[in-house]
Amino acid sequence: MFEIAISIVSGALICGGLVFFLGAAVGLVRFPDFYTRMHSAGKGDTLSTIMILLGIALYQFHDLVEEVHSLQEFLEVFKIELLVAIKVAAISAFIMLTSPTSTHALMEAGYDDGVEPFTRGDDGANDMAAEEQVQKQVQKQKQVQVQEPEGK
Repeated sequence: MFEIAISIVSGALICGGLVFFLGAAVGLVRFPDFYTRMHSAGKGDTLSTIMILLGIALYQFHDLVEEVHSLQEFLEVFKIELLVAIKVAAISAFIMLTSPTSTHALMEAGYDDGVEPFTRGDDGANDMAAEEQVQKQVQKQKQVQVQEPEGK
């Protein structure tokens, strides 16, 4: 019973992480500008990676009861399983700290380079004007890239 419960919970965490990865991928395709795409990638990547790794860490304990026949064996196996789970949780903590920081640094670099956020006039009522604005932003970025000196 214990191993079934652990398998279900860890499977749900892993599947939930995959759903958030899919959501981040859809956001990268669907969102209109650099900032919203980075937001999607940063949030989706962080949450989905943590969910998948925590599901894997939890899955380490699924066969703990079936594998041991004495208290000494239980403590030995539990110690090994716990060390693996702690390592996976440490990787999750590292990702939780570094992924948002790197996303913020990339967004700040984009802002410093002059990448303007996408804005829509009249709350989305004027889609043609919004599309023209995107085209102007793309042309402006191309002109800036052409004007940069080669020694940079």
